[in-house]
Amino acid sequence: MSDENENKEIKLRWYVVQAFSGYEKRVAQTLIEHIKIEGLEEFFGEILVPTEEVVEMRAGQKRKSERKFFPGYVLVQMDMNDASWHLVNSTERVMGFIGGTSDRPAPISPKEADRILNRLQENAEAPKPATLFEPGEVVRVTDGPFADFSGVVEEVDYEKSRVKVSVLIFGRSTPVELEFGQVEQDK
Repeated sequence: MSDENENKEIKLRWYVVQAFSGYEKRVAQTLIEHIKIEGLEEFFGEILVPTEEVVEMRAGQKRKSERKFFPGYVLVQMDMNDASWHLVNSTERVMGFIGGTSDRPAPISPKEADRILNRLQENAEAPKPATLFEPGEVVRVTDGPFADFSGVVEEVDYEKSRVKVSVLIFGRSTPVELEFGQVEQDK
């Protein structure tokens, strides 16, 4: 290694790259391949497509699926220099960097990067429901003894994936606690 390279400290920062919507994973994979081909591994860290696992009920079955929480964006940890900038910008289906100017992109703040990474970590530990309920919302019970009844959401417990619904039974409002999978938003 020459003295010139030793003086230049490589500092990896997080940058947001805009990709064609629906091609985020392909862009991330292509970047990883091009980095290896060009031998620029030292200038790059992680490349992430921020997704979260969601649980939804389909045909009475709990199904897990992935949902992007920043559709159209890929997070790239890199040292910004001419070679790394050119590699990212010349990748197919990349529209450019977000932040800064087109020739001098700005990294996101370490605080913002930590917030995104923590959200990824939290979600890996506990998947979120695909449908979010709010108090006051009208829902229809789809499963259990109160199937086909409609009611109003009183409380939502995302920790336990349960919802308290006020259902009208024999002309009286009765609170019923149900799992997310037993109710759906009334259309």
